[in-house]
Amino acid sequence: MEATADTALFAAPEVVSRPAGDGCVLLSSAQPLRPYPVTVIHSLRDWAGRNPGAPLVAERAADGSWRVCSYGEAVTTADAVGQALLDLGLGPGRPLLILSGNSVDHLLVMLGAMTAGIPVAPVSVAYSLQSRDHARIRAVTDLIAPGAVFADDADRFGPALDAIGEVPAIAAAGERPGARRLRDLAATAPGPGLAAAFAGLAPDGIAKILFTSGSTGMPKGVLNTHRMLTANMQMMLQVWPFLTRSHPVMVDWLPWSHTFGGNHDINMIITTGGTLYIDGGRPAPGLFAATIANLTDVPPTIFLSVPAGYAQLVPALEADPAFAARFFSRLQLIFNAGAALPAALRERIAALAAAAGRPGIPLTGAWGATETAPAATVAHYPYTDARCIGIPLPGTEIKLVPAEGAYEIRVKGPNVTPGYFARPDLTAEAFDEEGFYRSGDAVALADPGDPNKGLIFRGRIAEDFKLATGTFVRVGALRTALLSCAPVLSDAVITGQDRPFAAALAWLNPAEARKLTGDGASQDGELLVSEELAGGLSRALASHNAGAGSASRIERLAVLTRPPDLDAGEITDKGYINQRRVLDRRAALIELLYADPPPPGVITPASAV
Repeated sequence: MEATADTALFAAPEVVSRPAGDGCVLLSSAQPLRPYPVTVIHSLRDWAGRNPGAPLVAERAADGSWRVCSYGEAVTTADAVGQALLDLGLGPGRPLLILSGNSVDHLLVMLGAMTAGIPVAPVSVAYSLQSRDHARIRAVTDLIAPGAVFADDADRFGPALDAIGEVPAIAAAGERPGARRLRDLAATAPGPGLAAAFAGLAPDGIAKILFTSGSTGMPKGVLNTHRMLTANMQMMLQVWPFLTRSHPVMVDWLPWSHTFGGNHDINMIITTGGTLYIDGGRPAPGLFAATIANLTDVPPTIFLSVPAGYAQLVPALEADPAFAARFFSRLQLIFNAGAALPAALRERIAALAAAAGRPGIPLTGAWGATETAPAATVAHYPYTDARCIGIPLPGTEIKLVPAEGAYEIRVKGPNVTPGYFARPDLTAEAFDEEGFYRSGDAVALADPGDPNKGLIFRGRIAEDFKLATGTFVRVGALRTALLSCAPVLSDAVITGQDRPFAAALAWLNPAEARKLTGDGASQDGELLVSEELAGGLSRALASHNAGAGSASRIERLAVLTRPPDLDAGEITDKGYINQRRVLDRRAALIELLYADPPPPGVITPASAV
């Protein structure tokens, strides 16, 4: 789908490009970054002063109604909780560990801690509820030595709290000996201690410690300063000026332990006086029905998600025109981040919007990282290549460093982290000699002659490899192309290092798979065997390979029955696959891809069958 720029929505692209020696290129926005608040708490208080009854956040109650918390209520509760946390001995050097998923109580506790100058450290719910060994929870606790831990349900998070040990616990519900109740903290009278702590908030103070996925080891604690968060929101307001003229409504599931949901989405709501409806569903088996119900009940004005979310949403919209009409009814912008959105999904979304009477709704994307708060580039202009990640945001400087026919993208600006908690070694490795954050991601210029056309995402450099022929394979681009031509697949890893050709191990998208597998699917070890599925995927591979060079062809494909393992680091709780980890743990299956003749369950392109 081609994103359509509306001057009422987007600022015009203005990029300054200049060479930097050794083939490097520096890109920046011609638009200077305007002033921004000290913290997002200052924005929260500003909106509460203007309209204390305006809804800030809502979540489903047990009876199905929405529990709504206003801006005024949020400030009052945050002040009380902040004072109580200070009374418990927490402070800048004693952070608050948060185990909970997205909830009103989670947000109030987080705002209370930040009001009092206490860093918050939200960790993935998967580490508590899906993990079998809680190794990551213990590693995080040992690293940051929290002054207290919050869990919205002491019963549900009991095993994780047990794994943490003697850290004082705070709970909103459930029973746990010695745990303090959130309602008691919320009844605390704010005093001089809170007033002094709030007055002492500074741009370079630590607001959050956000943990990376830990795909190559235990999670790293990325320091997020107040400056990073507020500067990043000002950057977004300047390229999305429509946000300054309206109060956005989001229905969002993205976890607050990650920078997309926990920084980009929450802070955008607080900065603009908007309302966030917490989606208790997610793009996972048995949970997406809740997302559909929430989006039907509350049509968003901005919809933000990751490719896994769109892969579930699009078939649901296609199956129910009434739901599609409701979903698109007041939508102003569709936004994707986290990974490239397959082109086929973009095209289907465009068709759905047109059928619902809302053609031309911009579907745009961005690029960033936990270390960049998160946005560093945004596409706020028309483009056709689904891999486009846009241009530098105002105030950021992008350095493009040559890397195997592409560029590594590096970032400098007020939205960039000062480093990693208690890991000066990792901090030193993360920055180059000029102070640019090394992302490890590969990009290309969409048009080398026109920097305003932006950058094209090419994947993670560490995932790329060479075939036995010496041909370089861009894994990210190849994976996205495969998922675009075969929407029945939810995700895939690409194989082929030092092999004669590239191949793939993949998993099914349940929302699409029912169309192909029917009742005839069987299992051969870890491979799914289905004549209908194999036929469809064989034709998809042939279509993908038509006219492609050796580095872009996929000659073998197998669909896996065993899902990626969270504890083993094969997947994050947002659904991102760790390519290297999967390949290491499933080496025997890779051998099946290269066996001759191909065994049952290994699919080849139709032209080669």
